Amino acid sequence: MLLFLCVILAAVAFEYINGFHDAANAIATVVSTKVLTPRQAIALAAFFNLTGALSGTAVASTIGKGLVEPSAITMATVFCGLLGAVIWNLITWWLGLPSSSSHALIGGLCGAALATAGGDWGVLKWGAGLWPKVILPMLTSPVIGFVAAAALMFVMLILLRPARPRFVQQVFGKLQLVSAGWMAHSHGLNDAQKTMGIITLALFTGTQSGIFKEMPPVFGFLNTPTFAVPTWVILLCALTMAAGTAAGGWRIIRTLGHKMVKLQPVHGFAAETTAAVIIHAASSAGIPLSTTHVITTSIMGVGAAKRFSGVRWGVVERIVWAWVFTLPATGLIGYVASRIAHAF
Repeated sequence: MLLFLCVILAAVAFEYINGFHDAANAIATVVSTKVLTPRQAIALAAFFNLTGALSGTAVASTIGKGLVEPSAITMATVFCGLLGAVIWNLITWWLGLPSSSSHALIGGLCGAALATAGGDWGVLKWGAGLWPKVILPMLTSPVIGFVAAAALMFVMLILLRPARPRFVQQVFGKLQLVSAGWMAHSHGLNDAQKTMGIITLALFTGTQSGIFKEMPPVFGFLNTPTFAVPTWVILLCALTMAAGTAAGGWRIIRTLGHKMVKLQPVHGFAAETTAAVIIHAASSAGIPLSTTHVITTSIMGVGAAKRFSGVRWGVVERIVWAWVFTLPATGLIGYVASRIAHAF
């Protein structure tokens, strides 16, 4: 039971860290374009992250039962997977790098599951889950984000060429409020569900192992005989992510909103709209997409459409290396932690 409580605390910590780590995903552009103050932007992101988190559970099902074999999972496995994700998120947050919380969680869980299964790679659901819903989107979504945002920005630049700069600034200053809200909603819809899936996996594992049987009736809500996300888990994750978002993530906001590309409201609108469409579509299909990858490459695409040299490619290189190392690094942390945990 103590380990279960540790899992819940670790999951809540991950969700909170995810909130402020990924706050920049939704609001970096709206802050950098000075459409909103940082405080206003964070309030907007927190609200729409909350609404997004309350809007579905398809991604949660993928995380909880679509990537690893639930029958091979122990409570220690879940805890070690979360540990890997939390450690990596804190490292990249400290470095100001917008790495993927999604891939951190997936890598940690897969590494821990592999260790629990004694190195049996069959515990990982490659054909039905990891390949179509993690690996393939990981490779394609950044490309789609870059190309789609660049194309949208290119078309908008042509259409807006006759307009006065002041008019464009005013109109898209207002429209960016809509795109930023949609981006935050999409972020909550996809990212908050990942922790829902982890907590539900822990509840399902605990129910199967019988740790809830001798508990007082008041704790009956913990019993989860089938993999279905309980309402209280949805609310817990939604509120925790909103609280984390409200805490802000200034280091990453500076990287995305200032260091990588110089943005104006029209550029922010194009980047956010592109990313929101992609993330929303992925969420509907139950794909745990990296919202970080999508918004970052959308910003790159917008910058490249303006002027290819306008993108600070040195900053981009640092970001890409963080992306490359996320899955193996968190997988290794989860694997080692799980081996240690199951040795006692």
